[in-house]
Amino acid sequence: MNFEEKEYNNRARVPGHPAVIAGWMRDAAAFRAAHPPEVLAYGTGPREAMDLFLPAEIRGVAIFFHGGYWQALDRTSASHCAAGLLEHGIAVGVPSYDLCPAVPLARIVEQAEAAALVLHARLGRPMLVSGHSAGGHLSAMLTARLPANIVAAALSVSGLFWLEPLVPTSLNTALGLDPATARDLSPALLPSPGRPLHCAVGGDESAEFLRQSREFSALWGGSWEALPGLDHFTVLAPLSQADHPLTMTAATLAWQASGTVSKI
Repeated sequence: MNFEEKEYNNRARVPGHPAVIAGWMRDAAAFRAAHPPEVLAYGTGPREAMDLFLPAEIRGVAIFFHGGYWQALDRTSASHCAAGLLEHGIAVGVPSYDLCPAVPLARIVEQAEAAALVLHARLGRPMLVSGHSAGGHLSAMLTARLPANIVAAALSVSGLFWLEPLVPTSLNTALGLDPATARDLSPALLPSPGRPLHCAVGGDESAEFLRQSREFSALWGGSWEALPGLDHFTVLAPLSQADHPLTMTAATLAWQASGTVSKI
């Protein structure tokens, strides 16, 4: 196993990941049952839609992109990631998107932008863009590519910001990246948009995932943290807890994006 494979293949690194993902599916389904979402289409394809969870009083807006290395899962795996923010009055859109290799990664970035534009048209407020793993990459790409009146802040959880290390890994079988395409799709190689950014990563993740969050946050003038005892999959657990510090950070970013005064 080469260095990049060892550092970036999270399913190989965490043998217990199937149980964690099964837990996501259960928790997400239970959350949707308790909080039936509004479904917003942002395109004509079957996966070009998002679940929108609305609080009684909207104090901020966020969008959350699921992970899966752009080649697995959909929005039904991540509904519960809206739970903590919803309790703080944050409306949260959770989109699906097409997957590699059926579409190239550049197309997924376009879909993420389309989803953010539709959410902005629906609610009319600047938003916090957030996501896990591949979704953390998408949140950074949108922050770099969309104007501040649409995307005002970003929260990336275990995100990827330099994609070239993925080229020699088995993960690239579906992605089909070459070095030039990987560089084109690396948010760390785009100009910093100068907006609030926070990167969180599990303290038990690989040295490369820790490095990417640490160095990218510094590059864009943001902040970062490693959450002790959490791996690439369990790192999502805090977002379902309204009182967890990571959720409070996300809520504050969303409130600030909307110009709402915090009630903390």
